[in-house]
Amino acid sequence: LATMGTVDDSGLKRLRWRCRRGLLENDLVLERFLELYGSRLSEKEVEAFGKLLDYGDKELWDLVSRRSEPADPDLVGVVELLRGCRRGEQERRT
Repeated sequence: LATMGTVDDSGLKRLRWRCRRGLLENDLVLERFLELYGSRLSEKEVEAFGKLLDYGDKELWDLVSRRSEPADPDLVGVVELLRGCRRGEQERRT
């Protein structure tokens, strides 16, 4: 994860709005992800996260719950962070 964030408050608000899902489990993981990492995401990570938000609920949940793996190598890092948020094993980065 990048040490210097590139997402401003309005960018975070837009991401948070896009995180609203029909599947509660996705909502919870995405919300935790933004709380922990949102302001520290690099431009590349924001782009990858945006791609993931374009996925349908089932497709996204399959990635988070390890039922599938991302086909796009650019998504792997963000998917791993999301998986950590699901498990509650995330570490707070400073």
